[in-house]
Amino acid sequence: MTTLIAVQGDITRYPSEVIVNAANSSLLGGGGVDGAIHRAAGPELLHACRLLGGAQTGEAKMTDAFHITTAQKIVHTVGPVYSGLGPERSAQLLADCYRNSLDLAADYLSICFPAISTGVYGYPIAEATRVAVATIRQWLTQHPATALETITLIAFSDADLAVIRDALVVNP
Repeated sequence: MTTLIAVQGDITRYPSEVIVNAANSSLLGGGGVDGAIHRAAGPELLHACRLLGGAQTGEAKMTDAFHITTAQKIVHTVGPVYSGLGPERSAQLLADCYRNSLDLAADYLSICFPAISTGVYGYPIAEATRVAVATIRQWLTQHPATALETITLIAFSDADLAVIRDALVVNP
């Protein structure tokens, strides 16, 4: 049985076999979580991401974690920019990020997600978290044989952690 939990912390130091990078479409680094992961993983990550040729919104691609010693792999997924797409299309693309990331990590024991698209991409944290929790739970129902034992939603701040925990309770 897979456990879905929420914690506050630094995704680059959180012990999880797979961590998820909220990347931009180039996959070559940026700000926020993306920049932190690239800095922690070292220059080898940039080289590996160049070989991937970028990604479309909703796609996910995997690399080694390089110098991030608490993880084996990094899944890079491109979340939607919230403004201009409308809530329904944004939710579909965000759900794709979670589904595609879980598909890549299905044979690992643990995966850790940041709050995808909630930084500079402007997705409201409460809405994004509802999409994340519903998508993860649906994916688990459809993949009962997954090796995943733990799925972690990691928050950067106390306020974000409270929103994520509320979503876990409201969407059991």
